[in-house]
Formats: sequence, structure tokens, C-alpha cells
Amino acid sequence: MPGGELEAAFVLHRRPYRETSLIVDFLTLNHGRLSAVARGAGRAGNRWQAELQPFHPLRLSWRGNRPLKTLTGSESTAPALNLKGNRLFCGFYLNELLQRLLTEAEPAPGLFSAYLNALEELTRADAPMEPILRRFEQYLATELGFGISWGQAMDTGNAVYSEGRYGFDPGRGVLETERGVVEGIAGWQLLALAGDDLSDPGVLRLAKQLMRYLMDHLLQGRPLHSRRLFSQKGVQ
Repeated sequence: MPGGELEAAFVLHRRPYRETSLIVDFLTLNHGRLSAVARGAGRAGNRWQAELQPFHPLRLSWRGNRPLKTLTGSESTAPALNLKGNRLFCGFYLNELLQRLLTEAEPAPGLFSAYLNALEELTRADAPMEPILRRFEQYLATELGFGISWGQAMDTGNAVYSEGRYGFDPGRGVLETERGVVEGIAGWQLLALAGDDLSDPGVLRLAKQLMRYLMDHLLQGRPLHSRRLFSQKGVQ
């Protein structure tokens, strides 16, 4: 990154590299996902060791034209967002989705804002976790070109009506006459999803089921390690 302002970023994942360095995957404001070597960051006492942590608002600089950059600067812009318990697991889930699904170096400033908003909501003890996850999943799918029109059947082009029954296929969306991986969905529930209304427990359960199919479709069979945490906690 040549000169100028440092780039707003969050750490998505980090792993050891050689003896004293780290490879860090970042979500950045204007450059999307990128990977960089943080030289010396693996040494005890190196300031990057403590600074380059998930959920810590940062500003970065880097150099290099190859996919793997070299980190040249990092500074903290605020204390790390305080995620604990199940909310911490939710944050790891969001990070893993971004790490797995985002194309490298593809700008996504709207997604960066959606991610920050989701993390900030997760810090609020009174904010239910599942609606935060479902809304972020839907925003991510839309950014990747797989957004679902909950109010329209893709096989007929007809608008969903509340008394109808519908199917769902993650590669196509809502179906009126064709079979899907989920069938018998009430039209009023789809209209609630279309209006971003997750207040009904049944609608929230449906959103969880449908978004799981959609995320699995996007992941193309690649497992998520963060789901192992949720399997015991019953959150995701």
C-alpha cells in the first residue's frame, strides 16, 4: 500500500509463519480481504503479537504486489470489542465466513460496515444473537451475488402471498411450483423475512434453517470450524 492514510481493518484469522512471523488475514475497508506477513509478530513481546487480534479495530499499511503482502504498519484505533461467551463464538463464526467466502482484494466497504455493526450489536448484552447472525448472513450472500428475494417465487415470477405454501432451493431461491430442499413454507413467513421482521420465533427458526442451506451452498462443502463450537452451545 503506497504511502497515504493507513487502512481501517480487522483481523479475521492468524497463523504462525516460519519461526518468528505470522500470516494474518484481514478484512479492510477499501481493499476487502487480504493476507499479509507480519514479520517478527510471533516473537514474545512484539507489539504486533498483542495488537493483531480479532475484533480489535486497526489501521494498517502494507507493501507488495503478490497475493501475500508484507505488513509495514499497524496501529490500534480503539480498544478491542468486548465479546464474551457465546457472543465471542458468534464473532468467530462471522470471521470464518468472511475468510472462506470473500474473494481476495475485492473492495467491499458496505460489508465492512455491516461487519462492524454486527460486532457492535454483539457487544450489547440485551441484543439477541441469532437475528444479528441471520441479518449478516443475508447481507453477505447479497454482496456475493446470491441474495434471496423472499417475496417472489423464482420459478414462476409471481409475488409471494401470505396464504400460499412454498419451497426453497439455495441456488434458486423461493419456489412456488417446484420442489426444493425445504418445502411447505408458509407465505406469511417469507413475507416476514422480506420485511426483515424476525420477531416471530417460528420465522427466526425458519431463517436459521434457510440461511444454513444458503451458507452451505456458498461454502461448497467446506466445513466451518466455528460450527463445532456452536454444536455444543446451540447458538448458530
